[in-house]
Amino acid sequence: MDAEKRRLVAAGRREVHWRRWGPYLSERAWGTVREDYSPDGTAWEYFPFEHAHLRAFRWGEDGIAGFCDNHQRLCFAPVFWNGRDPILKERLFGLSNHQGNHGEDVKELYYYLDGTPTHSYMKALYKYPQAAFPYEQLIEANRGRTRDEPEYELIDTGIFENNRYFDIFIEYAKADPDDILIRITVTNRGPDPAPLDVLPTLWFRNTWTWSGSNERPSLTARDGAIGIDHPKLGAYRFTCDGRPPLLFTENDSNTRALWASGDARYTKDAFHQRVVHASAAAVNPAGRGTKACAWYRFDLAPGQTEVIRMRLTARTDSTRLIRDFDGMVATRLAEADEFYSFAPAALSADARRVQRQAFAGLLWSKQFYNMVVERWIKGDPGEPVPPPCRADCRNAQWVHLFNEDVVSMPDTWEYPWYAAWDLAFHMIPFALLDPDFAKTQLRLFLREWYMHPNGQLPAYEWNFGDVNPPVHAWACWRVFQIDRKLAGQPDYEFLESVFHKLLMNFTWWVNRKDSEGNNIFEGGFLGLDNIGIFDRSKPLPEGGLLEQSDATSWMAMFCLNMLKIALELAAKVDRIYEDIASKFFEHFLYIAHAMSGDGDLGLWDEIDDFFYDRFRMPDGRCLRLRVRSMVGLIPLFAVDTIEPEVIAQLDGFRGRMEWFIEHRPDLAANVASLSHEGVASRRLLSLVTRQRLVCVLRRMLDESEFLSPHGVRSLSRFHAQNPFYLKLDGQDYGVGYEPAESRFPHFGGNSNWRGPVWFPVNYLLIESLQRYHYYFGDEMKMEFPTGSGIEMDLGEIAAELSRRLSRIFLRNGDGERPVYGGVNKLQKDPNFKDYLLFYEYFHGDNGAGIGASHQTGWTALVAKLLQQSGE
Repeated sequence: MDAEKRRLVAAGRREVHWRRWGPYLSERAWGTVREDYSPDGTAWEYFPFEHAHLRAFRWGEDGIAGFCDNHQRLCFAPVFWNGRDPILKERLFGLSNHQGNHGEDVKELYYYLDGTPTHSYMKALYKYPQAAFPYEQLIEANRGRTRDEPEYELIDTGIFENNRYFDIFIEYAKADPDDILIRITVTNRGPDPAPLDVLPTLWFRNTWTWSGSNERPSLTARDGAIGIDHPKLGAYRFTCDGRPPLLFTENDSNTRALWASGDARYTKDAFHQRVVHASAAAVNPAGRGTKACAWYRFDLAPGQTEVIRMRLTARTDSTRLIRDFDGMVATRLAEADEFYSFAPAALSADARRVQRQAFAGLLWSKQFYNMVVERWIKGDPGEPVPPPCRADCRNAQWVHLFNEDVVSMPDTWEYPWYAAWDLAFHMIPFALLDPDFAKTQLRLFLREWYMHPNGQLPAYEWNFGDVNPPVHAWACWRVFQIDRKLAGQPDYEFLESVFHKLLMNFTWWVNRKDSEGNNIFEGGFLGLDNIGIFDRSKPLPEGGLLEQSDATSWMAMFCLNMLKIALELAAKVDRIYEDIASKFFEHFLYIAHAMSGDGDLGLWDEIDDFFYDRFRMPDGRCLRLRVRSMVGLIPLFAVDTIEPEVIAQLDGFRGRMEWFIEHRPDLAANVASLSHEGVASRRLLSLVTRQRLVCVLRRMLDESEFLSPHGVRSLSRFHAQNPFYLKLDGQDYGVGYEPAESRFPHFGGNSNWRGPVWFPVNYLLIESLQRYHYYFGDEMKMEFPTGSGIEMDLGEIAAELSRRLSRIFLRNGDGERPVYGGVNKLQKDPNFKDYLLFYEYFHGDNGAGIGASHQTGWTALVAKLLQQSGE
């Protein structure tokens, strides 16, 4: 067992708290729902970027590549100034949802390069321009662009031309759980000398303002270092090499600058006043406060590199940096290399780099998340009373929700809050790194301070009551399987604990999302934003009802996930689970029967041989919405096999299964081959028969429809020339193929499901093909691509799809990565080309990255794909 695995074992047993400190500091806290106390719910406008350096945050802090403890009591992040910017570079700049021509968008270049699960070693890179940061240019240029044009990015401004920027590497290495070494390495990449101020900054999260207490933790100048005292965290010491000047202030709002009232002394923006405006009076000369920094000033020659070394330690008697500082950092890096040696030997150096950086982004996206809805609605002691409408506002039905945890986030800037279905996908690659963390995260969302008393899981902070696809059971089962394979033994305690809570969630779905009681579901939004012709999170035209192919398929998949867990527990833990397994088996048959019916009885269309949503009008008329989209491929997700030994062992389940086959052939007829044994005598449960599977796959594998060189598109390319139109209630609705950013703002900022390639659904398609192959074996082959004359079995097709997705990030024969499209500097510059960004989704035709640029939540699935299918 290598050193990092030993640390994980100790942390899992709670013997040593290796996870206490980590990269849990968000990259953005402004513009979030948590900080929004406006009467109209305009979060971006209520707390804009321009306030962030002046105004204390209520619920969480932000910084660039920062570190903090797991309750975010003490924070650390580096701060920079190039001598030209109007403000210190304390946080990453980006456009709000209403400023960007495609919604919110970070306008910086930064990369997460490395990390270990215990955060014993972490590394990030920030590229800081030497010219004045083009804040206004970015706002104005994007404001002038239409939705048909691409976003105007920082690299488009020309600010990196002639390499006039600094590369700033930030590294953390733990000597022990409470002894953290910090190294910042800055290099002038430009052709001329350039000044750079670096201010490594410590501060306490402001909890005193909101609690009504006058008691504050303290940072104090002590013998050239900073003494740290916190009533709960304890005593620490922060030491810097070179004995730089130390500055002190309070993490309090500058009320005079914000609201023209109060005292402006020693406020949150004091270092900005001291460094940028040379105001010595802004900082506390007594050398104490709740925010402090060291101040380094460099004039860097072309190509010159400077290194800053710091130590944050609970050893308060230490006045020096640790002996052999660089040696300890090198040791932790070597241990990280050893930990990641599980990568397949056949992977190229480039593929290993992609996988390692994908894992790094996943680890850097662990963030402290704090929100107490009841307190947020009612307000804090001593603070202004929230507007009366707050009692009926966003999330008012979630007053039980009390979140104060480290949670895996979709993206540290654009989505600095959890999303339930995103997190389920995050845990698949996380299970390869840290199965204990993966299981803990999945359990967390089923706890009573997350899950609603009615059984619903919270979606995301903009609307906890919105509906995400029910993939939690799938994630719990897959993490259990991955953990069992890695650990060599099954964690049945985990499986049992989540199963009982998942039963509550399943019941919520059945009771709330099948209003007609016909086993066809109306899930609404389901995380797919603008995939349909309507905004599915809002009331539908003419008071109609949308019976969804995707919602129904997700529920069929949910049934099979629960069936699989119940069978495992019945066979290995307690036969009492046999009865509940039979219940999910029966429920699956009813859903499959309802969905697979022809005509108005189901969602299958005999004309197009495809699944479509059905719009049911109040007068009973039904309209099939013939949009060839991912909602017609999601039925493939509802597939699984039952092993013959399980059937033989569980005679009660076997008896009820055989009763259904004999006495309810109407239910079993459309369910693939329930009675026919496949490879190794397995039984198959599937929403689609073999004949329909062939029809759907023929479209999915057609390069003129769904199959892209970089995965499966979310909308068929057929709609590029054949857009779908519908007129209802005096309104015109339509769907056309949009391979890149969304052309319409009303379905969500920058999210588009009308053509691009998305990793999560592609990953589930790959798993589904693998399960079909598990049953059919080599006996079932399809043309890949359709019309090519090349036949492959479904396992080979799954592997090829996996490799197409991975090749988005890998260098091709021209040495370019599709993810970077036509941006030459990112493709060719030696100081850019090997640093990866993992986007939210990808251009349906050329694979270029689109949307959020650090979505190493679910896009980190590429690490798992490289692990299982190679390049």
